This record gives sequence, structure tokens and C-alpha cells, in this order.
Amino acid sequence: MSTTVQRPVHPGLVLAICCTSLLMVSMDATIVNVALPSIRHDFAADTSGLQWVIDAYTLVVASLLMLSGSIADRVGRRRTFQTGLVLFTLASVLCSLAPSLNALIAFRALQAIGASMLNPVAMSIITNTFVEPKARARAIGMWGAVVGISMALGPLVGGGLTQTVGWRAIFWINLPLGAAAIFLAQRFVPESRAPRARRPDPVAQLLVLGTLASVTYAVIEGPHHGFHSPLIIGLFAAAGAAVVALVAYERTRAEPLIDMRFFRSAPFASATVIAVCMFGTFSGFLFLNALYLQEVRGLSAFTTGLYTLPLAVMTIICSPLSGRLIGKVGARTPLAIAGIAITISAAMLSQLEPETSLGWLICSYLIFGIGFGMVNAPITNAAVSGMPRAQAGVAAAIASTSRQVGASLGVAIGGAIASVRGRGFAEATHPFWWLAIGSGIAVIGLGLLATSPWGERTKLATATLIEAGDAT
Repeated sequence: MSTTVQRPVHPGLVLAICCTSLLMVSMDATIVNVALPSIRHDFAADTSGLQWVIDAYTLVVASLLMLSGSIADRVGRRRTFQTGLVLFTLASVLCSLAPSLNALIAFRALQAIGASMLNPVAMSIITNTFVEPKARARAIGMWGAVVGISMALGPLVGGGLTQTVGWRAIFWINLPLGAAAIFLAQRFVPESRAPRARRPDPVAQLLVLGTLASVTYAVIEGPHHGFHSPLIIGLFAAAGAAVVALVAYERTRAEPLIDMRFFRSAPFASATVIAVCMFGTFSGFLFLNALYLQEVRGLSAFTTGLYTLPLAVMTIICSPLSGRLIGKVGARTPLAIAGIAITISAAMLSQLEPETSLGWLICSYLIFGIGFGMVNAPITNAAVSGMPRAQAGVAAAIASTSRQVGASLGVAIGGAIASVRGRGFAEATHPFWWLAIGSGIAVIGLGLLATSPWGERTKLATATLIEAGDAT
């Protein structure tokens, strides 16, 4: 049995505590995007500098999520969760005191170390608390709704603080949330761990970090050095070699950092690709939209937050609806809706101009929110359903890693595309929206494949394989 209960468990309260950490981490991302123009002004930062403010965070989170998940399964999920809360909260204070752009980037990376211990571990706690599939699907739907809430609060609170106090105040909001979550987790979240401790895998961890760092640096700095320069070509080649080495090495490990057997499940493998596509589109949207509304349209930070509110509201509405749909009819319907909505929204934004009507923008944001709200629950549900509960931390961490990889690539690619000279900013974003259209179409295709009878058979076969292997 993988869960050791020290006191009576209150599932609703455990879910609320875990969602508090998600609210803190997700709201931090949306707040920072709205504050980017002010950070640019104070530190005289160029676009690549702003990209690193975002990607230093997502890159470190993506690199450490799987390690945090396996550590949580080994030493205790509540203990890891609380450590992440403390580190994230303290790093937020340092971010608010950053004396330079480079210092802010460094403190964002430190903040990311704490964040890597929060969302995947919280999802593992939820998975071990909500055992019944329909109850778990509903809990995951509520989890997704918190993303929408953070999107609604983040830009508004961040915009208001940036205008009235300054961008440094955007990190203060983490202090009361972090302190409350630390106290409540100690009192109400039961400790749990996997029945067998997994061994550390430092070689794989270095290969993951090397891969993500090489790709992110190459994409962000490519416009400055030239994508044909030996440095950029060498970084892409190094990333490719690291991926090949990682796959080959992990296949030889009895207890790998990334269990390649998971990817024999078509729903799990499809969910990771869908997460990269959707979160890449979402993070690129947030990054480009904040710059477009404030620097092209001349809107204030607070007004920019108001314009993103329709997207957030639709995410709040659609996330729990998606969870209920999964419980009733499966993941195919919400994935199809998500793919179609993102495709339509991106097609609308592919016509973006400096004078695009605000009504057109709001309509595209509403449709985007439907797509993003519908996709979160299927991704998470596919990651943990069918997997042994003992591996919940690792499975959830891989799914969360795919989200962060997408977020990192989305900002890197979006910023690189918009940095092309010779066009206005609005016109320069058009290639990104065409990539987003491709992402929406990919979600539709992968969703159909993952939910096919063949996909279900691969899920069952994978679960049997993992359980048989873990029993030996």
C-alpha cells in the first residue's frame, strides 16, 4: 500500500490545499507576462532578455519535474511538497529585490526549483487521495479550473500592482499564499510514498537539462547569432545527440528517471505531445499578447489584464466541464473541442494588425479559452489513468514536464519569430499563429488516435507490463 495515513483524510480539503499551490505557481506566470514591458523599461532589456525572464523559470522547472516526482515517491510527497512551497516563497522575495535583469533571471531559476516540487507532487497527492476514476476526473477538472482562476487573477492583480506600486510587487502575492499552504499542508495533507524507493539517476538528469538548455538557448539567441552560425547549429546537434543518448541510457536502467515503458501507451504518449503543442501555443500567446497590447496598442498593464479576462473565464468554465465529460463519455470529445477551438482562434489571430478591432481580439480570446480549458483534464487524466499508483509521481511529473517543455519552447519560438526585423510587431507574429493552427490540428488527430480501440489496448498492455516488471 503506497499511502500511509497519519490522520483522517478530508479529500476536499486536500484538493483545496494542492490547488492553492497551483494557483500560486500559475498566477506567477501570468503576472510576470503582464509586467514584461515595465521590466523592459527599468532594465533596458531587449526581447531576448524578456524571453529569459520567462524561460529561465520554465526551463528549470521542465528539467527538474521528473526528478522531483521520483524524489517525492521515495522520501515522501508531503515533505517534498512543503519544501517546494518554502523555496518558491523565499525565491519570490528575492525576485522582488532583484537589482538587475541578470539577477532577476537567476532568482526566477531559483524560484523554479521550488515550483518543480509543487504541481506534479500535488497531482500525485490528489491521485492517491481520489482513487475512484470518476471522482478523480472531477478533481482533475477542478484542478484545471484553478488554472483559469489564476489566469483571471494574475493579469488583473499584476496589472494593478505594476501600475500602482511597480513590477516588483507582483512577487509579493506569493507570500500569503505560500505561508498558508505550508501551514495547511503540515496539518491536513497525509504523507505518502511509493512502496519501493527509486534510485537517483544523475546521468539522465544531466542529459535532460542539457537537451532543454541547448534547444532553448539556440532558439532564443538564434536571431542574434544567426541560425546558420556554428554556435546555433552546434547547440541543435548537441540537443539531438543528448536525446539519443538519453533514450539509449534509460533503456539500460532498472529504475530510470524517465520510464520509457510509459510511452508504449498511446494515450500517455499522445498526451505528452498534446501538452507540448498546447502549452507552447498558450505560453507564446501570453508572451506576444502582453507585448502587443501594451507596446503596439498602447494599453496599460491593468487594461491588458482586463482583455485577457474572457480567455480566463472560458478556461474556468470549460475545465470542470472537461473533467465531467471525461467521466461520462471519455477524452475524445473534450480533445476534439480543444483542437477545433485552438485552430479557429489561431486562424483569427493570424490576421493580426496594429488596428485589429478589439472585438475581434476578444472573440479570439474567448475561443482560445474554450480550447485551453478543455485540454488540461484529458492531458492529466491520460498521464495517471491506467498507471500503477506507486508510479503516480513519476507519471504525473512526465506529463507536467511536457507542459513546461511546451511553455519554454512557445516563448522561445514566439520571441524569435517576432524578433525578425523588417516588419511591424503585429505582422511579425503571423508565422507563430500559423504554427498554432498546426498545433490545433495535431491535437485533433492525436486525440482521435489515443481514444481509439487500439489506443485503449496499448494503455492496458502498458499497465500490465509495468506492474509485472515492478513485481519482479
